[in-house]
Amino acid sequence: MKQFIFLLMVLMVFSAQSRGEMIKEPNVAGGFYSADPKELSDSIDYLEALTGPVPTDRKVEIAIAPHAGYPYSGPVAAYTYKAIARNHYKTIVVIGPSHFFPFEGISVWPRGGFKTPLGVVAIDEDFAQALLKENPKFQYLPQVFEREHSIEVELPFLQKTFVQLRIVPILMGDPDPRVCRDLAAALDKLIGTRDDVLILISSDMSHYYTYDVANSMDALTLQAIGEIDPKKFFEGNISRKMEMCGFVPVTTALLFAKMRGIKHVEVLKHANSGDTSGDKSRVVGYSSVIFYSQLLGQGNAEDSQINALSPAEKKELLKIARHSIESFVKTGQVPDISTKDGRLNETEGAFVTITKHGVLRGCIGNIIGQEPLYKTVRDMAVAAASQDPRFSPLSATELKDIDLEISVLSKPRRVKDASEIQLGKHGVIVSKDAHQGVFLPQVAKETGWSKEEFLSQLCSQKAGLPPDAWRDPNSALLYVFTADVFAEKK
Repeated sequence: MKQFIFLLMVLMVFSAQSRGEMIKEPNVAGGFYSADPKELSDSIDYLEALTGPVPTDRKVEIAIAPHAGYPYSGPVAAYTYKAIARNHYKTIVVIGPSHFFPFEGISVWPRGGFKTPLGVVAIDEDFAQALLKENPKFQYLPQVFEREHSIEVELPFLQKTFVQLRIVPILMGDPDPRVCRDLAAALDKLIGTRDDVLILISSDMSHYYTYDVANSMDALTLQAIGEIDPKKFFEGNISRKMEMCGFVPVTTALLFAKMRGIKHVEVLKHANSGDTSGDKSRVVGYSSVIFYSQLLGQGNAEDSQINALSPAEKKELLKIARHSIESFVKTGQVPDISTKDGRLNETEGAFVTITKHGVLRGCIGNIIGQEPLYKTVRDMAVAAASQDPRFSPLSATELKDIDLEISVLSKPRRVKDASEIQLGKHGVIVSKDAHQGVFLPQVAKETGWSKEEFLSQLCSQKAGLPPDAWRDPNSALLYVFTADVFAEKK
């Protein structure tokens, strides 16, 4: 499949060049990201592998991603692209700020494509041409694109995420709320009832403040975004209480969200260059944000449901877990197993817990499923027996004394604060920068903790954070999930 995609990209480049189309050459390849196609592709794979929990079941209509060099902002940008990966878009409107060329209105690249080391991304020419006719301040100004990087930096991520892709590149100039309103209205009109269009905003956050000042400023900015308050956000940036280099495009997105009735906003990740470089004296902030109205295939943003497992399927998973542990402990090899059960071939996250005489002996899981459920259970069972850092590897003499429990997980969803968490029903994930911790739903029942105790222990015991970190939802992110829990012993 990867060879096919790479060949397709090469053919796209050749075809476009042979027709003499308007192909925008890259400005920052070899600087902001690798100019070598394989190195670039591998670097994006690596960045996406570093992400924490990412909701992949949102029908995302607007997204924000940063546009600095990949070593700095790439770990944050990856959250955005993993979150939109299951959506099906025919058109992606990429809106960025003009860093080098001041002008009034917007500049739209009208036809042809944008080139990166991964190939040429085609322009949705019908959409672009229709947009240019909407307003006299909507123009094509080629000089605006000559040095600009804000759109280009997003494209390799998009190329890795979607095989067929058409974009509408837009650069916005001077901060004029009337232009923001006009563009939002034009996009609302042109998109109409279509559900296959994404508005992607390219923007970094605060620039060159100290680490703590930047985090405080960014928290205010993200709060205004989360409230979908375009007036508060725009005025905050003008007064310099908030700061985003792309605040004009973001204001447009907030106005568009208001017009479309989009009510759900999730900040997937916030960090700054000090988190990656270690230099916290002058940092640049980055954020990953998504806007959505509903879940994919559903009508609201409630907890994702787990497809029911039959008693026979639960029994088979427990059998797979025990066989995998016994085989690995005795031979050092992970067994090669298979099943024809369609339900067990669905991609889901799961935890495997090992107890010995009723006392925890190992517990490891994968929150976001990457493989069929039966393989996830196999791999997590082996990991719980051999890789839990709290315990020594399980020995063959212990096999007769252990009991197994499996938790099959729903997809996590972000909650605004602790009030949405239901003890006993929800497992909880806390995430802040490089710190992350998780408690399964059954932990609350087993410990008898109050909600405050549960969350404080999660922060301090599992995530290495201050016990009260969960109280600030703009700093530490909270996610919830449900679980289908079953064990060898009832």
